[in-house]
Amino acid sequence: MILVKTEAGQQVFKDRSVPLSPRQRTAFILFDGKRSVDEVLAAGNGIAREEIDQMVELGLLQPAAGSKATAAPKPPESVAASKAAATATPQPSAGSRAPEPAKPKQVEPAPAAAGGRSRQQRYKDAYPIATQLTGALGLMGFRLNLQVEGTTSYEDLVALAPKIRAAVGAEKAAALDKALND
Repeated sequence: MILVKTEAGQQVFKDRSVPLSPRQRTAFILFDGKRSVDEVLAAGNGIAREEIDQMVELGLLQPAAGSKATAAPKPPESVAASKAAATATPQPSAGSRAPEPAKPKQVEPAPAAAGGRSRQQRYKDAYPIATQLTGALGLMGFRLNLQVEGTTSYEDLVALAPKIRAAVGAEKAAALDKALND
């Protein structure tokens, strides 16, 4: 399936009103109406199919005119059923040994802040503020803006906050501090 950018997607890409990960931004650029989803996935920027599906659901990308739509995104019930089927242990055939099932990775939830928000939610809230602040600096803040776009976690953004505060001033950085700490 070949995807193209929508007008809304172009606007979101420019004004950063919807926070996209650096991988999503790179993939968004690659969807030019000529490359298929499989080609973008194979481009090696580390994006997952789910992230592309998310951009389609948000209305940032759409199938190109005349492009055959492959499987549509599955509804949540069928996703759970697919995962259950994928993790079912296959029965060994006579004379063969069953492969060891992969152990699921233990993911611990991020501890909630005093305000009850997780670190991931604080990152999601603070990221657009940080990109807006550094983007407003123009060429002077270009490198700092690239550093913000390179962050992938709450901890990365917290480590970068003092540089942002020094560049834009404490008054403008107050919104960023509030998003990171409340």
